[in-house]
Amino acid sequence: MLDLKFVKSHLDDVQTAMAKRRATIDFTELIDNDEKRKTLLLEIETLRHQRNTVSEDIATLKKSGQDADPLIAEMRDVSDAIKRLDKQLSEVDTAIHAFLISVPNIPHPDVPEGIDDTQNRLETTWGTPRTFDFTPKAHWDIGENLGILDFARAAKLAGARFPLYLKNGARLERALINFMLDTHIARHGYVETLPPFIVNPATMTGTGQLPKFKEDLFKIEGQDYYLIPTSEVPMTNIYADEIIDESMLPCKFTAYTPCFRSEAGSYGRDTRGLIRQHQFNKVELVKLTTPETSFAELDSLLDNARTILEMLELPYQVVTLCTGDLGFSATKTYDIEVWMPGQDDGKGKYREISSCSNCLDFQARRAGIRFRRTETRKPEFVHTLNGSGLAVGRTFAAILENCQQEDGSVIIPDVLVPYMGGQKVIRHDT
Repeated sequence: MLDLKFVKSHLDDVQTAMAKRRATIDFTELIDNDEKRKTLLLEIETLRHQRNTVSEDIATLKKSGQDADPLIAEMRDVSDAIKRLDKQLSEVDTAIHAFLISVPNIPHPDVPEGIDDTQNRLETTWGTPRTFDFTPKAHWDIGENLGILDFARAAKLAGARFPLYLKNGARLERALINFMLDTHIARHGYVETLPPFIVNPATMTGTGQLPKFKEDLFKIEGQDYYLIPTSEVPMTNIYADEIIDESMLPCKFTAYTPCFRSEAGSYGRDTRGLIRQHQFNKVELVKLTTPETSFAELDSLLDNARTILEMLELPYQVVTLCTGDLGFSATKTYDIEVWMPGQDDGKGKYREISSCSNCLDFQARRAGIRFRRTETRKPEFVHTLNGSGLAVGRTFAAILENCQQEDGSVIIPDVLVPYMGGQKVIRHDT
């Protein structure tokens, strides 16, 4: 959430930023309500001062034995007026808050301006895509041929966009989860968490999923709870409405959780395979930092995520999202896109496998997450960052496509062999 004072004092800049995001927002209502708020506060303060002054006069009259009833009656009217104005002030404050939480974050000046993902900026590439002596298959065909993925039976159990892993498919998914967690904990210094998979509306609001993106969420019928779309949501909110000490920063959390998304608006996109599912596994990374270190921590977060791909020897590229492709809460986002040789009928393409974002104090302001400076003891909002480390199903898919052999088998990356009990190859008969 943007700071009201900042919006008012930098209104032209904020409007320009929203235009770059392709967000149509009229700030007239906000400015009008802020003026109403100022007027109401002045009226309330004036009446309270009057009431306090007259209360002293009433006390003096009573002490001297004079009739204070007219003044008492007058003060009843004043008290009633204050109550009415307080109610109006509360309604205006609610309207201002509702407006501000619907406004996205301001893009960082380094973010390229653009309409959609075709205008994202390429930053770097790593690894050389493998040259095949045969036409590489897509992961859904590989998995079904090996008997380790069954989308038809998953649809019977739940519906479209759900996976069913079997045998070494289930084991490989679990191996990836453990490998990612072990790497981020032991090598990168994150604290492992196991948060709730169900959260309340306040938690969803803190990270920006509510109220604007309610249609993307799975709500539990008859209860005020939601299934998490990512463990960013509970991990970022661990210190919601708290003031923590500066010495605790940066806080670095990681978690494996299933994630649940309705995929509203994705009709007809990625209808096959593991790329876009209603339920999928993900290892997430979250940081809470001081304002002055957040962009250095973003670079570190990006390095932590792409280390996983390098250890798996999967080629990838990094892009900076343009303003039109930037997420609601982020000021800057790097996407890591893994090479998928079986996509586009064997021509291959890069597909997103991680988004690493700096949200500045946008989420912290919504969730009330502050820290106290060691020297000044002054409370300030933390900066929050998040990134996939990685999306497990998409990593699974990338391994199947990049490590496939002509006979249909899949070579297991070396770093995963210990997690697979020494197994080096997945064949149909294993």
